[in-house]
Amino acid sequence: METEQGPVTVSKTFHEHLRQLGLHEFPCGVGSWNRTRFSSQNLKSWKGSIPKMPDDVPPEEETVSALLRLVQSRKSPWTHPKDATMEDQYLRELAIHNPLIIEDDFLFSYFTSLRVVDKGVTLIDEDLLKFLKLEELILSANRIKEVDPMNLPPTLKVLELYGNQMTSIQCLCSHPPPALQHLGVGHNNLLGYLESHYITATYWPNLVSLDLGYNDLTELRFMIAGLCTLSQLRLLVLQGNPLALVPHYRGYTVDCLPQLNVLDDITVSPEERHLFQGLSCKLALAEEKAYLTVTLKKVSGVLDSSVLDEEPELEGPYIAYSYYVTYNFVEDEKDAGKEFASNMDEVMKSTESPLLSTVLSSEENNEPEADPRLNPAPGSVLFSTIQKPWSNVIEYNYKMKHTLKDLIPLKAFLLLGTNITIVEEKKVSWQILPTPVESPPPSKKGKGEKGKKGKGKENEKEKEKEKEKEKEKEKEKDKDKKKGQKGNKEKEKETVKEKKLRKKDSPKEFRHDPPILRVLGSQLLNLEPLLSGETLVTSLCNFGTVRTAETDKLTWIKSQKTKTKKKSARRRAKEQEKKKEVTIFEAPDYQPDPLTLDFEIQLCHYKSLAEAVKSPCP
Repeated sequence: METEQGPVTVSKTFHEHLRQLGLHEFPCGVGSWNRTRFSSQNLKSWKGSIPKMPDDVPPEEETVSALLRLVQSRKSPWTHPKDATMEDQYLRELAIHNPLIIEDDFLFSYFTSLRVVDKGVTLIDEDLLKFLKLEELILSANRIKEVDPMNLPPTLKVLELYGNQMTSIQCLCSHPPPALQHLGVGHNNLLGYLESHYITATYWPNLVSLDLGYNDLTELRFMIAGLCTLSQLRLLVLQGNPLALVPHYRGYTVDCLPQLNVLDDITVSPEERHLFQGLSCKLALAEEKAYLTVTLKKVSGVLDSSVLDEEPELEGPYIAYSYYVTYNFVEDEKDAGKEFASNMDEVMKSTESPLLSTVLSSEENNEPEADPRLNPAPGSVLFSTIQKPWSNVIEYNYKMKHTLKDLIPLKAFLLLGTNITIVEEKKVSWQILPTPVESPPPSKKGKGEKGKKGKGKENEKEKEKEKEKEKEKEKEKDKDKKKGQKGNKEKEKETVKEKKLRKKDSPKEFRHDPPILRVLGSQLLNLEPLLSGETLVTSLCNFGTVRTAETDKLTWIKSQKTKTKKKSARRRAKEQEKKKEVTIFEAPDYQPDPLTLDFEIQLCHYKSLAEAVKSPCP
């Protein structure tokens, strides 16, 4: 950030800070409130020492003790500023005791620590060299991109540049402060593994503490190789970098740096060092990947939308509901096709659906627009559980293992978090009824046909006479024939029944509408703890209440209808109990259960050499 007058420098900000302290304004400095004390006559009587107020103080002037109370009292409007350091407070009180000493030469020799935080500083200017005794320079949360080490006082022991915009510490290495013991460049934009060339003892022989956290540093083994040269290093911060996401990060660092006392604000104990002993040799060439496991256990408090639908008619609509959970996760371009194929196929079927219940009609072309919560963010992939029917508690027990090589996008994703969505899918089907078959019109009968029918009747009479004669002679045979005819009739009846059963059992054909998706709940889950040293993030995601007392009542009534019928005696005894249960939903203090999801994500980190050898991350 640069103003119209030029860049914002440290010296300009420092002088502005002195102005805010009011070292030359009431109750500090010299003025009408202490004019007699610093008169020329009174100064001569004290011969160069700090003058005191004479006994005959004019009523319009204040004593030193009264002025001190004005800056020390919290209720006073002239009290110390809230962000005032101990040096600032002492300086204001000194400006009351001896305001004549407050000059530039004194100030530049007085300060041993300078704190300029969140002031928009962009440049460390050469005026900083005027601070002859400066040992500590805190410039956190500013906008510094580069540092000219020639403008840093040689007496400097602590340089804190946390939360700036530096892309490399190479600029510091041309003329580093020789006595520097702490260097803080966390939360900057340091990128890659080349920064390991600039953190060696060649440039920082006396470095005791180093903060490199929350940058984009990669390649752990190269970074540790540079740090191994810092024999005085005791405190190190690397968490928040992509390289800290690999399973062997802490063990490898502890084993390679035996002089280290604190890593990522956690003391390195002798027991921990023993557990990791030899890990640096075993995993020196280990591939640097991150392994994360996402677990979605169960969902409760889901609305049973089927209770709001009417009973279908013969042709429909027949409505079926299913529910599933989605979450987005970063995609590793190298392994995307293999590792995520099964889940992606399942998700794309639902996300590519042309109709959504949360669709907003476009006024221009009336085309449906997908709910943005069903689309993954750029650079991420949407994952989904299987679809399951409604239940008061839907058990998914979904588990997905993610293996990622590109760690910089993973770090950026963890900072943003993952969006978890519970989706309801509604499928509407219509039965296709067969069209009635028209019978052909009866044909007209002519004279020829009547003649044929007449002849047929005469032949039938002759045959009947012959049959009567044969019946008398062969009574036994006729009995057998009658038995055979009865059997044939029974067979005919059976075939008719079979045809009817076939008609009943024949599959019905349905016409399906495109599925309708509705988002029941969506929530952004914070995953940043995985960057700050945690290996497990668990959360009971609460999406609010989507059910009402009325829908819960309808769901309960539906469940009672589907239960098996019991004996009449028991039914009568339980009717009164059922009525009491229904009144629960009508109570004014009744509160439906909220929509919740058990979510868990774990980052694989080895806790010992034995674990790394016997149970390596998949």
